[in-house]
Amino acid sequence: MNATGALGRYGEDLAARRLAAAGMTVLARNWRCGRTGEIDIVAVDADVLVVCEVKTRRAGGFQHPMEAITPAKADRLRRLAGCWVERCGTERCESPPAGGVRIDLVGVVLPARGAPVVEHVRGVA
Repeated sequence: MNATGALGRYGEDLAARRLAAAGMTVLARNWRCGRTGEIDIVAVDADVLVVCEVKTRRAGGFQHPMEAITPAKADRLRRLAGCWVERCGTERCESPPAGGVRIDLVGVVLPARGAPVVEHVRGVA
């Protein structure tokens, strides 16, 4: 795994812990749907299916993780959520919750010194 992949994996680990600490149940990580793409984290929050995008950045010159959800990215995440829901009920997935689907973003900023800053925003798209 390269440095960028390791950074992303670390951010996803922090994000999964943050979601679990908030009372969510993580169902899958890095779930792929053919050519459509990948969902970083699929979770359940009460009766809502949560498709969570995770963006990890080192502090500095790059765009803040919370600026990462463009209209095109939001559309792709909606399509991926649809793929997940279509496949739920099979042996690999749990049945979809009755409360619908929500897209969340977890942004992780790694400062040069000190603890990572993890921010969870619900319903970004």
